[in-house]
Amino acid sequence: MTGAPAGTPALVGAEEIARLLTPAAAAEAVAGVLRDGFDPESAPPRVNLPVAAGELLLMPAASGAYAGVKIAGVAPANPAHGLPRITGGYLLLDGATLLPLALLDGAALTTLRTPAVSAVALAHLAAPDASRLVLFGAGPQAYGHLRAALAVAEVKTVTVVARAPEACAALVAYARTLGVDACAGTAADVRDADLVICCTTAREPLFDGRLVADGATVVAVGSHEPDARETDSALVRRSAVYVESRAAALREAGDLLIPLNEGVIGPGRIAGTLAELVHGRVAVPFDRPRLFKSVGMAWEDLAVAAALHRARGNPTGQRDIVR
Repeated sequence: MTGAPAGTPALVGAEEIARLLTPAAAAEAVAGVLRDGFDPESAPPRVNLPVAAGELLLMPAASGAYAGVKIAGVAPANPAHGLPRITGGYLLLDGATLLPLALLDGAALTTLRTPAVSAVALAHLAAPDASRLVLFGAGPQAYGHLRAALAVAEVKTVTVVARAPEACAALVAYARTLGVDACAGTAADVRDADLVICCTTAREPLFDGRLVADGATVVAVGSHEPDARETDSALVRRSAVYVESRAAALREAGDLLIPLNEGVIGPGRIAGTLAELVHGRVAVPFDRPRLFKSVGMAWEDLAVAAALHRARGNPTGQRDIVR
């Protein structure tokens, strides 16, 4: 059978993405790029274009044998119509020739890579005996973060806090199939948590940061907007704060920018970055909360997309031609 023209990318759908990489493998792909010396501070900023349905995001990256770009749509009204809030696609390119290698489902890639980034942070920040998780949200990111947390921590109990009772109940039921004791709860349950993961569309704090235990780790991934946040100033003031990139966080992370603008913290309040954690260059205090604030960066998409390409049986630099 005659192949498609050289440079025709393979189509990689959501089901194949979910099947190809485990949460642990996706986390290893992210950590591996950092261990190989990539500096997220050098990454280009996200291009954000407001449109009638929400926003259009353009996220290019290049590192090593690959380059790529994600075009993502964020459409807040979609879920009410039974449609995904996050849409789009990812084009993976050969780094040497810039010929297309694969076109991946952008929403599925994001659902895999965001928890992978959080898993890398949790592997370094969570207490060794962390077992009680409070999970805010019940959408695709909540499912992905539950699996990621189980990959890096000995989670025994999960409390789901979500606005929609049916969605909350579904996630609780799913968690039980993974062998953990799960239930629905309220924001006050953070007082008993070892791990708190926030993956919502909230624009205001989800809980009182004064309730979080000194030894707990909090991960917030829901927003990349400077005027939206999931955590409050009280938590940020108490915590050792870690981010993917200082530049990106101080450009986009409302969880940090709002307390900064309030004068609650100073610009030097960030204790470390994901790269510094991976390389062991920063200390991790366990006498206070640890907060990891993620905004999502293009290099992370590229790391996971490249790992997916290799998992399909393609060595570095080899085109995957559709036949």
